[in-house]
Amino acid sequence: MSRRPVNPSRRLQDNAGVPFSTSVHQKSRTSPLLSLALVLGGVFLLGWYLHSGPGGFSTNREAIKDEGASCTSDVLQSIPLLQKVYGNSMQKVLHVGPDTCSVISKLLKEDDTEAWGVEPYDLEDTDVTCKSLVRKGFARVADIKFPLPYRPRSFSLVIVSDALDYLSPRYLNKTLPNLASLAADGIVVFAGFPGQQRLKVPDLSKFGKPAKLRSSSWWIRYFVQVGLEENEVALKKFEQAASKKVFKPSCQIFHLNPKSFR
Repeated sequence: MSRRPVNPSRRLQDNAGVPFSTSVHQKSRTSPLLSLALVLGGVFLLGWYLHSGPGGFSTNREAIKDEGASCTSDVLQSIPLLQKVYGNSMQKVLHVGPDTCSVISKLLKEDDTEAWGVEPYDLEDTDVTCKSLVRKGFARVADIKFPLPYRPRSFSLVIVSDALDYLSPRYLNKTLPNLASLAADGIVVFAGFPGQQRLKVPDLSKFGKPAKLRSSSWWIRYFVQVGLEENEVALKKFEQAASKKVFKPSCQIFHLNPKSFR
């Protein structure tokens, strides 16, 4: 029995019902080296994505700090320098600002230093160490727009970071003098530079409003307005110590003399 000849037009119609049938036949003839290259490329891209995170941006927390999102890193690196500048005036220290548990934990590791901290916003996701500091009374949450429950000149040095940037002039005019009254020997203020990204959108509910970053000239005029003078001696000592350590802060650092306020 003879085979029935195939109609060429029928074959074209059959192939038309299978999308990309032509490309399938082409891929079957693809070089093994090309296939290997495609696999290796896919592995590389997957590894890059997992390392970098969605969008290709690093998810490393230290990298976020380097973008100027917080002055905490500057404060922590400045503690040994402040020890050299203020000496005995580092015996009793009050830190006011976010991440206060991290700051006072490092301060308490210094010899002959007592430290307390005030978190102006909220203590969230606290670790065991922070919970212990709160339980022992070394750290607390308090609204700095109102006077803190400490007696005047209770501390030799007051360090303020990432706290004044979020206050409007109305509250700043009250808060800074109140903090100055707590210091016997010095006040160190860490403030952001204009143009820095100080706050991420999800944190707006925590801080209430975006940071208002002011220039150094604005701050200097403001300090004079409220009766606080810059401590030129401490400033020069700090700059010299920072230069030796090759420390370049990402925030503005002001050294104030509380005695000029009284």
